[in-house]
Amino acid sequence: MVVILIDVATIKKYDASCMYKIYDKWPEMTLSSYESSHNPVDFKNIDHIVFAGMGGSGAIGDLFSAILSKTNIHVSTVKGYLLPKTVDANTLVVVTSISGNTDESIQILKSANKLNCKTLAFSSGGKMRSYCYNNRLDYKYIQKFHSARASFVNYVYVELQVLEPIIPIDKNDILESIHKMNTISQNISSNNIDYSNDSLSLAYWITGIPLMYYPWGLQAAAIRFKNSMQENSKSHAFIEDIIESCHNGVVAWERSSQLKPILLEGCDDYIKTKERWKIIKEYFRNHKIEYKEVVSIDGSILSKLITLIYFFDYVSIYYAIISKLDPTPVKSIEFIKSKLG
Repeated sequence: MVVILIDVATIKKYDASCMYKIYDKWPEMTLSSYESSHNPVDFKNIDHIVFAGMGGSGAIGDLFSAILSKTNIHVSTVKGYLLPKTVDANTLVVVTSISGNTDESIQILKSANKLNCKTLAFSSGGKMRSYCYNNRLDYKYIQKFHSARASFVNYVYVELQVLEPIIPIDKNDILESIHKMNTISQNISSNNIDYSNDSLSLAYWITGIPLMYYPWGLQAAAIRFKNSMQENSKSHAFIEDIIESCHNGVVAWERSSQLKPILLEGCDDYIKTKERWKIIKEYFRNHKIEYKEVVSIDGSILSKLITLIYFFDYVSIYYAIISKLDPTPVKSIEFIKSKLG
């Protein structure tokens, strides 16, 4: 049994801007965002969707890419300054910058406009809103709560609503995901600070650098975990595709390591992926390498990913508190932004 050495008072002490309170409200935020008054858009003759964004905004593109991976829609994600060469007048470029001032995202929006792509932008204001208004581009304002990463779900669910005519996601899957978030919140939120809190228990277990293995379909959750550990916990974190790692990365375990392997498994992974999980666990046991398993819930791909992201974001916040760190400040990012022209 995990011995819990923190309480809500300790969380409040180190989480000075109360990020954890936003996460406690994520389930209700998802519902209110999805039921907001934004009008859906209906662009015609779309055969390619590009999701562009950085950091917390970029994670939204990862999520949508995963959701659409089993459809016939051609999807690209861009985290940087350049659009794919395949974009044309039948491409919809969806640009998200929660701050509204992300340099890379604004450049993507300008490039898309010059190429006569169809464009749609989301932000909480900033330079992006001004550019869209001045150039008569489709723009949706979405409120930011606390920070870009903490605002993830309200942006996701507004975008689900706005893009409903274009993206084939069953409304029941969306409502299911909100229900599933409510359910796991009872276990992982700050209202349950004891040994039964699975996010808190995993945070205590991570005493070294976490290395997450994931199946291809859950890559969005793995990327988000890495980003959240880096931003909230100020900790290095690594991720590897489980199938690819069996052809290279696993060899690194032939030496002793401070890495802590986390196996992120889908409840309905492909049969050959399940075989690979079985083999890697046998290898770890034979070599006395301690590992942890996290298995997705049953349900739609949206439900799987949104609950995993919720779970792991709490892990990163609790890990920060255990490490006596404030999860909110990102001084290194601010330094880099201050140097950009």
